Amino acid sequence: MLAHIDRGLVTVTGDDAGSFLQSLLSQDLDPLRDGDGAHALLLAPQGKLIADLRVLRVDENTWWLDCERSVAPALADGVNRFRIRVKAEVTDASEGYAAAAVRGATHAPLDVNVPREPFSHTAWRDARVVRADWPGQPGFDVIGPASTVAAALDALGDVVVSADEYERARIEAGVVRQGHDVDEKTIPQEAFLEQTAVSFTKGCFVGQELVCRIDTRGHVNRYLRRARLDTAAPRGAQLELDGKTVGEVTSTAGTVALAMVRREIEPPAEVDVVWDGGRAHARLEVL
Repeated sequence: MLAHIDRGLVTVTGDDAGSFLQSLLSQDLDPLRDGDGAHALLLAPQGKLIADLRVLRVDENTWWLDCERSVAPALADGVNRFRIRVKAEVTDASEGYAAAAVRGATHAPLDVNVPREPFSHTAWRDARVVRADWPGQPGFDVIGPASTVAAALDALGDVVVSADEYERARIEAGVVRQGHDVDEKTIPQEAFLEQTAVSFTKGCFVGQELVCRIDTRGHVNRYLRRARLDTAAPRGAQLELDGKTVGEVTSTAGTVALAMVRREIEPPAEVDVVWDGGRAHARLEVL
């Protein structure tokens, strides 16, 4: 599967770029070398989500933060807020930036080998080829200037699927999308983001107190689940059980959806899905 994806880019450059990001982001960046990357979060001091991102070390003084395009301004602002007396420049470089996704394959006829490690990346012209697996599906992205990504799409030579087809595949894979499934009210554990994007051994980062407290002594009150519906329902539809609202559809594509659901409603629970003018039945699944 080949698709356009709507991504934004924030660059952090300068002598202190790496150490500065290490103090902010949820992931341990110290082990990363040129060409390495990681899944990371920028959290508010209260532990709520500002940005779900990929952090890519291009070189010692150049880091790319790749995120949903709509999130890039908040990411740039959030990083800049903590930039005090450090040698680092933060730039929202989303204008003219583009991305293409390949899922189900790791061969790229681009005169470069797709890296093997998750989030690792290599240069192709002035873009980056980034390993980007989904659960059960190997894959990679090409991210960078729009003209270069367009050339990569031509070289890849496959049919580009529609946004709806890509969205259905994403939901089936249980891949979280910020602005849909998670937002500024989300605690990482609600969408299982802590499993790949949080280091509990790195030391301090912004928002660490809440995330670590939940990990050691607490729980969250809701979780992201996949839902199988007997008829299509819109995003924002309410999940009900015994007449009580227990969740909300966050992403939908035909008869498969993601939903944020009260923690006491454990899969494979059967629920009703209700919206203005419609009703469906759904079975919940663990992501």
